[in-house]
Amino acid sequence: MTTQKKLKVATTSLAGCFGCHMSFLDIDERLFTLLEHIEFDRSPLTDIKHCSPDCDIGIIEGGLCNAENVHVLREFRKNCKILIAMGACAINGGLPAQRNHLPLTTILEEVYHTSPGLANGMIPNDPELPLPLDQVHPIHEVVKVDYFIPGCPPSGDAIWKVLTDLLAGREPELGHGLMHYD
Repeated sequence: MTTQKKLKVATTSLAGCFGCHMSFLDIDERLFTLLEHIEFDRSPLTDIKHCSPDCDIGIIEGGLCNAENVHVLREFRKNCKILIAMGACAINGGLPAQRNHLPLTTILEEVYHTSPGLANGMIPNDPELPLPLDQVHPIHEVVKVDYFIPGCPPSGDAIWKVLTDLLAGREPELGHGLMHYD
């Protein structure tokens, strides 16, 4: 009997709330079945900080709001054979993109100079902090995305269906029953 090589799966959360990763955990006991076929690479579940260059599937939650998000996304695209945008923030910017109708300078002034509770507030200017982008962007505006799992957040069942379709060599297909918004 031959043993099939496990697929490497990397996940990350960019400008999002981690709700999609919580839905990933909603796969529940099916995670044990999934772990028979995959191994996690970079992920909040493993605390591995960089994506391996031979990763099979990369799953991105969240949009792009700063330079570090763009760097991580490009690392995933470079190292992952398949890239999946998971959730509304990765697909269309989601809630973080609500700031897009305001200039970034106005937002920073409001948060650090005008808001109550910040005595002598200063806009952070530290080289350790990633530079904010003028707008929040969905990930497909920066790299090629192979598949999309919509929802805010998507259901564990939708995530399970896409991953098991890919494992079986099928084109992922989410039917009406897996596409709903609560």
